[in-house]
Amino acid sequence: MRKLLKYLKNYKLECVLAPLFKLLEASFELIVPLVVSAIINEIGGGAGSAIYVTYACLILVALGVVGLISAVAAQFFAAKAAVGFSKELRHDLFDKMQSLSYAEMDRLGTGKMITRMTSDVNQVQSGVNLVLRLFMRSPFIVFGAMIMAFSISALAGGVFAGVIGVLCVIVFGIMLISIPLYKRVQGNLDKVTVATRETLTGARVLRAFCKEEDEIADYNAKNAALTKSQLFVGKISALMNPLTFAVINAGIIILFYTGAIQFDSGALDRGQVVALYNYMSQILVELIKLANLIITVTKSFACAGRISEVLEMQSSLKSGVKAQAESAHFIEYKNVSVNYSSSPANALEGVNFTVEKGETVGVIGGTGAGKTTLVNVLPHFYDVKDGEILLNGINVNAYGDEKLRDECGIVPQRAVLFNGTIRENLKWGSENASDEDIFSALEAAQASDVVASKEAGLDERVEQGGKNFSGGQRQRLTIARALVKKPDILILDDSASALDYATDARLRKSLKNLDYKPTVFIVSQRTSSIRHADKIVVLDGGKMVGLGTHDELLKSCAVYREIHNSQFKKEGEANE
Repeated sequence: MRKLLKYLKNYKLECVLAPLFKLLEASFELIVPLVVSAIINEIGGGAGSAIYVTYACLILVALGVVGLISAVAAQFFAAKAAVGFSKELRHDLFDKMQSLSYAEMDRLGTGKMITRMTSDVNQVQSGVNLVLRLFMRSPFIVFGAMIMAFSISALAGGVFAGVIGVLCVIVFGIMLISIPLYKRVQGNLDKVTVATRETLTGARVLRAFCKEEDEIADYNAKNAALTKSQLFVGKISALMNPLTFAVINAGIIILFYTGAIQFDSGALDRGQVVALYNYMSQILVELIKLANLIITVTKSFACAGRISEVLEMQSSLKSGVKAQAESAHFIEYKNVSVNYSSSPANALEGVNFTVEKGETVGVIGGTGAGKTTLVNVLPHFYDVKDGEILLNGINVNAYGDEKLRDECGIVPQRAVLFNGTIRENLKWGSENASDEDIFSALEAAQASDVVASKEAGLDERVEQGGKNFSGGQRQRLTIARALVKKPDILILDDSASALDYATDARLRKSLKNLDYKPTVFIVSQRTSSIRHADKIVVLDGGKMVGLGTHDELLKSCAVYREIHNSQFKKEGEANE
């Protein structure tokens, strides 16, 4: 939590004013029992006493009004500081998540990142708000009441000191036990969040395979685990209030007993006995508040630790390694091996090939062969384990990620459009692109008919994830988005899988005819999509088992030949 306090640096004044106003309110509150004590002692003393009591009551009203104003001011400044804190924290947390490599994102998981951005930050915000308002006020009231009790009677003050000591042991003991348990609760919440997200995003697949009942059972199991952990830590936290009530009430009994003895002996008057009771009642109220504060702060500490883990996480991508190397080729893969942290085996191993500027490279292989990994290491989304990738003779690690990716137009496997308009989505490729540039890219991506079919044209609204477009339309629009920037390297990662053969053929032809002649990587499951490529990389189990043109590979590569024959055999059977 201490590491997150830097996000309050712009709210130093509010962090000072909020507790000061609370202390001001608490000071007035400590005076109230003394005024009440004076009123009780003066009651029944005749006309002069009535005037005294009237003035004393007006003083009580004034104390209440000033206390209310102080409480409202404290709440305002505490809320301003807490909300500003969470704003700054979310901003940095989002920036950190954007800076992480694919490897860290894979390890952290989308569900966990969402939980940290929402639930965890909200919990820490609540903790900051309560600390600014109550962390100084409650102890001030508790110890202030004890001091006031000592000023009335040393014996009564001793009772107060004993009660407060016992309560401190209870409160801090429960807090130390609860902190790790709340971390476990937040971990179970992560699992529920991940299950919910997967169910929502994969609803169609679940229904297609009639897996609703299995998913419900899995969700119920995770939800039950969350409930069980919450109930367990809740029962421990719930001990706070009854134990504090029990101790306070025991203290009140002892106080009345000792007070009665001192009253009989004349050491205390009736007003002082009432004042001591009021001070003990104040301690009870404040400790209930403090108990709730401790519970919230305990949760906040657990959440702050989880947030700090993300903020302290460093990207595994290496930069500035082997800046210059000898290569006569535009792109060169030199003995490249890639390993994901979640798997001991290499996803790619010993890949070697070269690409010249303007060439079209096809990448094919079975499921899990490493096709996507092969193209993801080129824009430095992942680091290579061994070997190196050279672009214009410069290792991509040292190229500079922003500069490197600015030269690449990337269309990932999953076509993603963002909430906005078609124009806004396509301008992700180039902010300064004119409508002419956009329509040129749409024409090349075979997506001009998609825009033409919409009433608002380029200003047609795109729903979150492009849900108001078909799969093929989304793929073509994402290809157009990549083409708007006119990249030197165009990577199409199985991005034409939803297109029919005719549209796919027209797309490949238009890419060949682009006037700026990009180097194109086409990852595909179809041999028909890459058969006209200048060279084809065939992968099997993470290893390159073939390299050449379509005709060469049919003769020399058994894996490629098997893929090709299986597809064309199926097509032949379908035609029959």
